[in-house]
Amino acid sequence: MSTNFASELESARAASDELFAQLAPDALYERPVPERHRLIFYLGHIEAFDWNLVCRTSLDVSSFHPAFDHLFAFGIDPEPGKQTADKPSDWPSLPEVAAYNSRTRHTIDRLLQNVPAQIAQVAIEHRLMHAETLAYLMHSLAYEKKKSGQNPHPYRTGQETDSTRMIDIPAGPATLGRRRDQFGWDNEFDEHSIDVPAFRISKYNVTNDDYLKFVREGASPPHFWVRSGDEWLYRGMFETIPLPLDCPVYVTHEQAAAYAAWAGKALPTEPQFHRAAYAESAGLPSSTGLPTCGIHEREYPWGDNPSSVFPRVFDFARWDPAPVTATPETDSAWGVSQLVGNGWEWTSTPFAPFPGFEPFPFYPGYSSDFFDGAHYVLKGASPRTARRFLRRSFRNWFRPNYPYVYATFRLVEN
Repeated sequence: MSTNFASELESARAASDELFAQLAPDALYERPVPERHRLIFYLGHIEAFDWNLVCRTSLDVSSFHPAFDHLFAFGIDPEPGKQTADKPSDWPSLPEVAAYNSRTRHTIDRLLQNVPAQIAQVAIEHRLMHAETLAYLMHSLAYEKKKSGQNPHPYRTGQETDSTRMIDIPAGPATLGRRRDQFGWDNEFDEHSIDVPAFRISKYNVTNDDYLKFVREGASPPHFWVRSGDEWLYRGMFETIPLPLDCPVYVTHEQAAAYAAWAGKALPTEPQFHRAAYAESAGLPSSTGLPTCGIHEREYPWGDNPSSVFPRVFDFARWDPAPVTATPETDSAWGVSQLVGNGWEWTSTPFAPFPGFEPFPFYPGYSSDFFDGAHYVLKGASPRTARRFLRRSFRNWFRPNYPYVYATFRLVEN
């Protein structure tokens, strides 16, 4: 493994360690989301994954704790409402898990130079994925089980947002997927182009204010809303606050699709998202300074450099969303706002393999177990998404009725 990978692994560990440091010790045996494991599982899982992938599978190192290697190997993805029946006493003690984690890290660090680059990147990104999904679980944990925290870069809410503004996206190509000479997860391959007919897309994601009108007509409220008398409040990570009307609403795919139908519009497809996010608008200068004809595609909606945007709505920048108008510097070439950052975006595309899909031989079920028509693709990023996942080809996915994700949506007219 290169020195750069070693540094990235250290940074990824810091991100996951920061989350566990936010918890009271007894909180590790809580199950804040009924459909997921108790938090103690995730403390052991990230290290067990690294051991099983790096040491056991890649380097054929003999296990020092086979029982923990197995116990912490896999998470669960049941239908919402179906929880397991384990008790806190069924899990190992915190000192036992801490000792396992410490020895695992020490062994991996000693063998870093022997780890293949692809395996190293999978380990880094798996840990960073959990640094976000753990935040989903922690969000539902009782406040007294978490240490106090706050959002950096506070924004004043209450700004007027023209939620009805639609932007015309002309017909043209969208490139999905990734080249084989680049790192990516198995579902990101192969790279291919799709011709996308002209459509219109909303400049902003649907806000809490927009969705409130839908709820007042009888729609189900989002998981992140809390009723207090006649008012709706927002369940923040560390405190409940007045509903931030100009922030994106976080909802399930089912709720997003229902709202779109109610509004007489639709959710974007995965190719439509790509076209709106990454294509250069005809006639505008590309990042090379040359005029374009709608063919050049940016690496990010705002250009080809991830560091050109101060990460106020991604890369662990915030615990809760910012207003949809807060970061105009992230607009795409067409002027569509926050396509990457401030909330994953639901698409109408079921999670399925691209042409040329090949499962990872060392992790065959990572994607293929979810090619079942029961999960939908999300694109973009949330405030808790690591910078690594901002690449165009990255695909997220969840069940359509899973309510805990930092997932918002915008509307299209075809």
